Amino acid sequence: MSSPLSFRGLLAGLAAASIWGGMYVVSKVVLEVIPPFALLTTRLWLGFASLWLVIAWKGGFTLSRRQWIQALAVGLVGYGISLGFQFVGTKLSTAANGALVTSATPALVLPFAFLLLGEAITFRRLLAVGIASLGVVTVIDPRQADLSSALFMGNLSLLAAALTWALYSVLVRKVTTSGADLLQVTAVFLLGGLPVTFPLGVWETFTQGIGLVTPGVVGGILFLGIISTAIAMFLWNYAFAVLPAGAASLTFFAQPLVGAFLGWLLLGEQITPLFVLGGVLIGLGILISNEN
Repeated sequence: MSSPLSFRGLLAGLAAASIWGGMYVVSKVVLEVIPPFALLTTRLWLGFASLWLVIAWKGGFTLSRRQWIQALAVGLVGYGISLGFQFVGTKLSTAANGALVTSATPALVLPFAFLLLGEAITFRRLLAVGIASLGVVTVIDPRQADLSSALFMGNLSLLAAALTWALYSVLVRKVTTSGADLLQVTAVFLLGGLPVTFPLGVWETFTQGIGLVTPGVVGGILFLGIISTAIAMFLWNYAFAVLPAGAASLTFFAQPLVGAFLGWLLLGEQITPLFVLGGVLIGLGILISNEN
Protein backbone atom coordinates (compact mmCIF):
# COMPACT_ATOMS: atom_id res chain seq x y z
CA MET A 1 0.00 0.00 0.00
CA SER A 2 1.12 3.57 -0.66
CA SER A 3 1.79 5.89 2.28
CA PRO A 4 -0.47 8.94 2.85
CA LEU A 5 2.45 11.17 1.82
CA SER A 6 2.89 9.27 -1.44
CA PHE A 7 -0.84 9.45 -2.10
CA ARG A 8 -0.82 13.23 -1.60
CA GLY A 9 2.18 13.51 -3.91
CA LEU A 10 0.39 11.47 -6.55
CA LEU A 11 -2.71 13.66 -6.30
CA ALA A 12 -0.57 16.80 -6.49
CA GLY A 13 1.16 15.64 -9.68
CA LEU A 14 -2.12 14.60 -11.27
CA ALA A 15 -3.71 17.94 -10.33
CA ALA A 16 -0.81 19.91 -11.86
CA ALA A 17 -0.88 17.92 -15.09
CA SER A 18 -4.66 18.24 -15.25
CA ILE A 19 -4.46 22.02 -14.91
CA TRP A 20 -1.89 22.13 -17.72
CA GLY A 21 -4.09 19.86 -19.83
CA GLY A 22 -6.89 22.38 -19.51
CA MET A 23 -4.86 25.55 -19.98
CA TYR A 24 -4.48 25.18 -23.76
CA VAL A 25 -8.01 26.41 -24.42
CA VAL A 26 -7.25 29.55 -22.40
CA SER A 27 -3.78 29.95 -23.91
CA LYS A 28 -5.17 29.78 -27.44
CA VAL A 29 -7.44 32.76 -26.75
CA VAL A 30 -4.83 34.85 -24.92
CA LEU A 31 -2.08 34.15 -27.46
CA GLU A 32 -4.21 35.81 -30.13
CA VAL A 33 -3.65 39.06 -28.21
CA ILE A 34 -0.28 38.67 -26.46
CA PRO A 35 2.85 37.15 -28.09
CA PRO A 36 4.18 33.88 -26.55
CA PHE A 37 7.26 35.07 -24.64
CA ALA A 38 5.52 38.23 -23.47
CA LEU A 39 2.74 36.02 -22.10
CA LEU A 40 5.22 33.62 -20.49
CA THR A 41 7.04 36.52 -18.84
CA THR A 42 3.71 37.80 -17.49
CA ARG A 43 2.88 34.30 -16.21
CA LEU A 44 6.19 34.03 -14.38
CA TRP A 45 5.83 37.48 -12.77
CA LEU A 46 2.23 36.76 -11.71
CA GLY A 47 3.17 33.34 -10.43
CA PHE A 48 6.05 34.74 -8.39
CA ALA A 49 3.92 37.58 -7.02
CA SER A 50 1.19 35.14 -5.96
CA LEU A 51 3.64 32.90 -4.12
CA TRP A 52 5.51 35.88 -2.65
CA LEU A 53 2.29 37.08 -0.97
CA VAL A 54 1.96 33.73 0.81
CA ILE A 55 5.66 33.68 1.69
CA ALA A 56 5.48 37.24 3.07
CA TRP A 57 2.44 36.30 5.15
CA LYS A 58 4.41 33.35 6.57
CA GLY A 59 7.37 35.55 7.52
CA GLY A 60 9.39 36.09 4.35
CA PHE A 61 12.21 34.27 2.59
CA THR A 62 14.61 32.23 4.71
CA LEU A 63 16.66 30.65 1.91
CA SER A 64 20.43 30.80 2.11
CA ARG A 65 22.46 32.44 -0.63
CA ARG A 66 23.43 28.99 -1.93
CA GLN A 67 19.78 27.90 -2.07
CA TRP A 68 18.86 31.07 -3.97
CA ILE A 69 21.56 30.40 -6.56
CA GLN A 70 20.56 26.75 -6.90
CA ALA A 71 16.88 27.63 -7.29
CA LEU A 72 17.56 30.33 -9.88
CA ALA A 73 19.68 27.88 -11.90
CA VAL A 74 16.98 25.19 -11.76
CA GLY A 75 14.36 27.76 -12.80
CA LEU A 76 16.53 28.80 -15.73
CA VAL A 77 16.51 25.19 -16.95
CA GLY A 78 12.77 24.69 -16.50
CA TYR A 79 11.13 28.03 -17.22
CA GLY A 80 13.73 29.67 -19.41
CA ILE A 81 15.34 26.96 -21.52
CA SER A 82 12.70 24.18 -21.52
CA LEU A 83 9.63 26.37 -22.07
CA GLY A 84 11.61 28.40 -24.59
CA PHE A 85 12.34 25.26 -26.61
CA GLN A 86 8.67 24.31 -26.31
CA PHE A 87 7.49 27.62 -27.80
CA VAL A 88 10.03 27.47 -30.63
CA GLY A 89 9.22 23.82 -31.34
CA THR A 90 5.47 24.41 -31.37
CA LYS A 91 5.93 27.32 -33.78
CA LEU A 92 8.20 25.37 -36.16
CA SER A 93 6.43 22.02 -35.90
CA THR A 94 2.82 20.90 -35.26
CA ALA A 95 0.59 20.44 -32.21
CA ALA A 96 0.39 16.69 -32.87
CA ASN A 97 4.18 16.46 -32.98
CA GLY A 98 4.40 18.43 -29.76
CA ALA A 99 2.03 16.07 -27.97
CA LEU A 100 3.93 13.02 -29.23
CA VAL A 101 7.47 14.22 -28.53
CA THR A 102 6.81 15.75 -25.11
CA SER A 103 5.08 12.53 -24.02
CA ALA A 104 8.61 11.11 -23.82
CA THR A 105 9.30 13.25 -20.73
CA PRO A 106 8.54 10.55 -18.09
CA ALA A 107 10.85 8.09 -19.82
CA LEU A 108 13.58 10.73 -19.95
CA VAL A 109 13.23 11.32 -16.20
CA LEU A 110 14.51 7.81 -15.42
CA PRO A 111 18.14 8.25 -16.56
CA PHE A 112 18.37 11.71 -14.95
CA ALA A 113 16.95 10.30 -11.70
CA PHE A 114 19.53 7.51 -11.82
CA LEU A 115 22.47 9.84 -12.52
CA LEU A 116 21.55 12.71 -10.18
CA LEU A 117 19.54 11.03 -7.42
CA GLY A 118 20.76 7.46 -7.49
CA GLU A 119 17.24 6.10 -8.11
CA ALA A 120 17.44 2.57 -9.47
CA ILE A 121 15.92 1.89 -12.89
CA THR A 122 13.91 -1.15 -11.81
CA PHE A 123 11.81 -3.49 -13.89
CA ARG A 124 8.68 -2.14 -12.16
CA ARG A 125 9.49 1.44 -13.17
CA LEU A 126 10.32 0.46 -16.73
CA LEU A 127 7.08 -1.53 -16.93
CA ALA A 128 5.08 1.40 -15.53
CA VAL A 129 6.62 3.88 -17.97
CA GLY A 130 6.11 1.46 -20.86
CA ILE A 131 2.43 0.83 -20.10
CA ALA A 132 1.65 4.50 -19.46
CA SER A 133 3.57 5.55 -22.60
CA LEU A 134 1.55 3.06 -24.64
CA GLY A 135 -1.56 4.61 -23.15
CA VAL A 136 -0.62 8.17 -24.06
CA VAL A 137 0.35 7.12 -27.60
CA THR A 138 -3.09 5.51 -27.88
CA VAL A 139 -4.75 8.74 -26.73
CA ILE A 140 -2.87 11.19 -28.97
CA ASP A 141 -2.78 8.94 -32.09
CA PRO A 142 0.75 9.25 -33.51
CA ARG A 143 -0.61 8.80 -37.05
CA GLN A 144 -1.31 12.54 -36.95
CA ALA A 145 2.36 13.35 -36.42
CA ASP A 146 4.51 14.69 -39.24
CA LEU A 147 8.16 13.66 -38.96
CA SER A 148 9.22 15.03 -42.35
CA SER A 149 12.57 16.76 -42.78
CA ALA A 150 10.82 20.11 -43.27
CA LEU A 151 9.89 20.08 -39.58
CA PHE A 152 13.24 18.77 -38.35
CA MET A 153 14.27 21.88 -36.40
CA GLY A 154 10.85 22.16 -34.80
CA ASN A 155 10.85 18.51 -33.78
CA LEU A 156 14.41 18.85 -32.46
CA SER A 157 13.32 21.82 -30.34
CA LEU A 158 10.39 19.80 -28.96
CA LEU A 159 12.74 16.97 -28.05
CA ALA A 160 15.04 19.45 -26.31
CA ALA A 161 12.01 20.77 -24.40
CA ALA A 162 11.10 17.27 -23.21
CA LEU A 163 14.71 16.55 -22.25
CA THR A 164 15.22 19.77 -20.30
CA TRP A 165 11.82 19.50 -18.54
CA ALA A 166 12.79 15.99 -17.39
CA LEU A 167 16.09 17.42 -16.11
CA TYR A 168 14.27 20.30 -14.37
CA SER A 169 11.86 17.91 -12.64
CA VAL A 170 14.71 15.77 -11.28
CA LEU A 171 16.62 18.87 -10.15
CA VAL A 172 13.50 19.97 -8.24
CA ARG A 173 13.71 16.79 -6.15
CA LYS A 174 17.43 17.25 -5.63
CA VAL A 175 16.97 20.81 -4.34
CA THR A 176 13.91 20.13 -2.16
CA THR A 177 15.36 17.03 -0.52
CA SER A 178 18.38 19.08 0.56
CA GLY A 179 16.20 20.95 3.07
CA ALA A 180 15.09 24.01 1.07
CA ASP A 181 11.54 25.25 1.70
CA LEU A 182 9.37 24.06 -1.19
CA LEU A 183 7.15 27.13 -1.42
CA GLN A 184 10.11 29.51 -1.39
CA VAL A 185 12.20 27.65 -3.95
CA THR A 186 9.16 27.32 -6.22
CA ALA A 187 8.85 31.11 -6.23
CA VAL A 188 12.56 31.52 -6.98
CA PHE A 189 12.33 28.88 -9.76
CA LEU A 190 9.88 31.19 -11.52
CA LEU A 191 12.31 34.11 -11.29
CA GLY A 192 14.98 31.89 -12.83
CA GLY A 193 13.19 31.80 -16.17
CA LEU A 194 13.06 35.59 -16.57
CA PRO A 195 16.61 36.15 -17.93
CA VAL A 196 15.47 34.23 -21.04
CA THR A 197 11.81 35.18 -21.31
CA PHE A 198 11.95 38.88 -20.37
CA PRO A 199 14.21 40.17 -23.21
CA LEU A 200 12.37 37.98 -25.74
CA GLY A 201 9.03 39.21 -24.42
CA VAL A 202 10.11 42.87 -24.71
CA TRP A 203 11.34 42.25 -28.27
CA GLU A 204 8.03 40.59 -29.22
CA THR A 205 6.04 43.45 -27.72
CA PHE A 206 7.91 46.08 -29.73
CA THR A 207 7.97 44.10 -33.00
CA GLN A 208 4.55 42.44 -32.91
CA GLY A 209 2.56 44.62 -30.54
CA ILE A 210 -0.25 43.75 -28.16
CA GLY A 211 -3.82 43.22 -29.34
CA LEU A 212 -7.05 44.39 -27.72
CA VAL A 213 -7.01 43.40 -24.05
CA THR A 214 -10.59 42.61 -23.04
CA PRO A 215 -11.86 41.54 -19.59
CA GLY A 216 -11.88 37.97 -20.90
CA VAL A 217 -8.20 38.22 -21.85
CA VAL A 218 -7.38 39.65 -18.42
CA GLY A 219 -9.21 36.73 -16.82
CA GLY A 220 -7.25 34.34 -19.01
CA ILE A 221 -3.94 35.96 -18.01
CA LEU A 222 -4.85 35.70 -14.32
CA PHE A 223 -5.78 32.04 -14.77
CA LEU A 224 -2.49 31.31 -16.55
CA GLY A 225 -0.40 33.25 -14.04
CA ILE A 226 -2.03 32.18 -10.78
CA ILE A 227 -3.63 28.78 -11.45
CA SER A 228 -1.47 27.33 -14.25
CA THR A 229 1.81 28.78 -12.99
CA ALA A 230 1.84 29.51 -9.24
CA ILE A 231 -0.48 26.72 -8.09
CA ALA A 232 0.24 24.07 -10.73
CA MET A 233 4.02 24.52 -10.55
CA PHE A 234 3.93 24.25 -6.76
CA LEU A 235 1.86 21.05 -7.00
CA TRP A 236 4.23 19.59 -9.59
CA ASN A 237 7.24 20.42 -7.46
CA TYR A 238 5.52 18.95 -4.39
CA ALA A 239 4.99 15.67 -6.26
CA PHE A 240 8.70 15.47 -7.04
CA ALA A 241 9.62 16.46 -3.49
CA VAL A 242 7.72 13.55 -1.87
CA LEU A 243 7.75 10.85 -4.58
CA PRO A 244 10.59 9.10 -6.39
CA ALA A 245 11.16 11.06 -9.61
CA GLY A 246 10.28 8.06 -11.78
CA ALA A 247 6.88 7.70 -10.10
CA ALA A 248 6.08 11.42 -10.00
CA SER A 249 6.87 11.83 -13.70
CA LEU A 250 4.07 9.48 -14.73
CA THR A 251 1.44 11.93 -13.48
CA PHE A 252 2.46 14.06 -16.50
CA PHE A 253 0.35 11.70 -18.60
CA ALA A 254 -2.84 13.18 -17.14
CA GLN A 255 -2.22 16.22 -19.35
CA PRO A 256 -3.26 14.73 -22.74
CA LEU A 257 -6.19 12.93 -21.09
CA VAL A 258 -7.60 16.15 -19.67
CA GLY A 259 -6.91 18.00 -22.90
CA ALA A 260 -8.80 15.41 -24.94
CA PHE A 261 -11.66 15.35 -22.42
CA LEU A 262 -12.04 19.14 -22.53
CA GLY A 263 -11.92 18.97 -26.32
CA TRP A 264 -14.94 16.67 -26.11
CA LEU A 265 -16.68 18.79 -23.48
CA LEU A 266 -16.08 22.26 -24.94
CA LEU A 267 -15.30 21.73 -28.61
CA GLY A 268 -17.49 18.76 -29.47
CA GLU A 269 -14.57 16.50 -30.33
CA GLN A 270 -15.22 12.77 -30.28
CA ILE A 271 -14.25 10.44 -27.42
CA THR A 272 -13.19 7.17 -29.04
CA PRO A 273 -12.71 3.68 -27.57
CA LEU A 274 -8.96 4.25 -28.06
CA PHE A 275 -9.17 7.24 -25.72
CA VAL A 276 -10.79 5.09 -23.04
CA LEU A 277 -8.22 2.32 -23.53
CA GLY A 278 -5.39 4.85 -23.36
CA GLY A 279 -6.77 6.30 -20.13
CA VAL A 280 -6.94 2.85 -18.56
CA LEU A 281 -3.34 2.09 -19.57
CA ILE A 282 -2.09 5.40 -18.19
CA GLY A 283 -3.88 4.80 -14.90
CA LEU A 284 -2.48 1.27 -14.71
CA GLY A 285 1.06 2.53 -15.30
CA ILE A 286 0.71 5.13 -12.53
CA LEU A 287 -0.65 2.53 -10.09
CA ILE A 288 2.16 0.08 -10.85
CA SER A 289 4.79 2.78 -10.37
CA ASN A 290 3.30 4.00 -7.08
CA GLU A 291 3.02 0.61 -5.37
CA ASN A 292 5.56 -0.11 -2.66
